Amino acid sequence: MNASALPLSNNTPLCFSINSPPFPRIKGVAAYSAIFTTLGLTSNLIAFIVLLKSFRQTQSRSRSSFLIFLGGLVITDFMGLLVTGSIVISYYVTYFNWRQLDPNCHFCNFMGMSMVFYGLCPLLLGAAMALERCVGINCPFARSTSMPRSRTVNMVLMVWLTAGIIALLPLTGLGSYHMQIPGSWCFFNISSKGTDLYFSLIFSLAGLISVAMSFVLNTVSVVTLIKVCCGQDRTQRRRDHEIEMMVQLILIMIIGSICWCPLLIFIAQTVLSGSPLQIKKLLLCIRFATWNQILDPWVYILFRRAVLKRIYPRIDWSQGSIMSSTIRKLTLRTTVRSDETDEPGKSNVMATST
Repeated sequence: MNASALPLSNNTPLCFSINSPPFPRIKGVAAYSAIFTTLGLTSNLIAFIVLLKSFRQTQSRSRSSFLIFLGGLVITDFMGLLVTGSIVISYYVTYFNWRQLDPNCHFCNFMGMSMVFYGLCPLLLGAAMALERCVGINCPFARSTSMPRSRTVNMVLMVWLTAGIIALLPLTGLGSYHMQIPGSWCFFNISSKGTDLYFSLIFSLAGLISVAMSFVLNTVSVVTLIKVCCGQDRTQRRRDHEIEMMVQLILIMIIGSICWCPLLIFIAQTVLSGSPLQIKKLLLCIRFATWNQILDPWVYILFRRAVLKRIYPRIDWSQGSIMSSTIRKLTLRTTVRSDETDEPGKSNVMATST
């Protein structure tokens, strides 16, 4: 039931001023939500156990810092699914009346804050991880002497604090949280009017800037690693673990970009154009974004050398880096081809000179 269809009394809480219960029931959604949430929680729990085991075994400071970031990401995704998923499943099982259960909008505000907080955290953490890896690869000495594990933990806490401050802004008057169709969730009001416009832009720009920052920093890191792998200095330290971390980080960036960019662009486009909110498109983008919390943990579960050894047992993973050898082979082939193309010219010069 939409507020525009039926006039609401003056004492209607703000969160129910646009969409007000009761809402029509939808069959089969409870089972889907339960399976989706259970899959996500199980995936993140498995990833956390694997991360904890790897953290205890690692002796590399750069790798331990990366694992701390991954642990923060897994904890964030797990808690996000647990909080929002439990509310959504409870609604579809009982179809409780939001206005009777939450007459003062405290529960709706809490879910709206959770959606914003657990939505921004993976993107901000991805940018922080990209920054840490870029510094670690390009300035390894400075990184190893000035970046203890405690500072990495503080960076994760700062990311959580930043996302928390943004999520609290609607409670201070900058934006507002509202009941959303089909009645199972709350989110900030995506509108081009008043302070809702500013908060919508803050949310979308924070996410898009994080994605862009991750792309730039990861590109710099990959270029640096390629130069190192193609180098002829055999005394340089092994980069296998750094390449493994970069592969995982790039996959996390790709997954986050694919899952979240449609929603972030949709929000920015809606408020800047002043067009009415398209409910079906919003729901599609939201469902697309929630897959990020399920796919993230599988990046570390599957894309590890310990797993790849079992998938490709014939490959000798103990001697050097597979990526390093591949890049060097490609470089040698390119060099040989360029030499072959230069030989006719050289021979012509020799002939004319004789």
